[in-house]
Amino acid sequence: MAYKDLEIGEDGLARCGWVGTDPEYARYHDEEWGVKLLGDHKLFEKLSLEGFQAGLSWITILKRRPGFRDAFHNFDIDAVAAFTPDDVERLMRDERIIRNRAKIEATISNAQVAQQMIAQQSGALHDLIWSFQPLSRQRANACAGDEKVRYQTLAEVPAVTTESEQLSKAIKRQGFKFVGATTMYALMQSAGLVDDHLAGCHRAV
Repeated sequence: MAYKDLEIGEDGLARCGWVGTDPEYARYHDEEWGVKLLGDHKLFEKLSLEGFQAGLSWITILKRRPGFRDAFHNFDIDAVAAFTPDDVERLMRDERIIRNRAKIEATISNAQVAQQMIAQQSGALHDLIWSFQPLSRQRANACAGDEKVRYQTLAEVPAVTTESEQLSKAIKRQGFKFVGATTMYALMQSAGLVDDHLAGCHRAV
């Protein structure tokens, strides 16, 4: 069967076409994208980076992720929640990250919200995000005959779903910022709440 929108790497493996030819993007696709991400800390980092991505490409964020991790103390929730206006100014001078004041301040505010949630219940952020996993719509879990049903082209992959809209509304009610429905669906894809690897991709198992 001939599949569309795949990129064949130098290693001969077929990957989702958004990877292009960048080796770091290929590594991310193979090792991280769509892999289940668990725990408050890891999900806070992903939530923060997805927020910084808004209006940009993910490869831009991925290339700067080491700088982000250093600048934001590895996205330790308590550490980021304690950031001061001086830290905001420090971050605004840090060329390793995206120097967007609104996004920087939102990340600090989000850490404070997450800190309050987790103080009441360990795993609260994790539980909130994963409560919106659309189990009935998992491509790898929905079968037609003997074949797993997957998107065939990049054009079929949604940017927003009912679940991402619901997650966006729920997490906004908690006080989080830069968590629109499109950003939340990108989070759901990257954190493994959904499996959007295209048919024919070597990760589509």
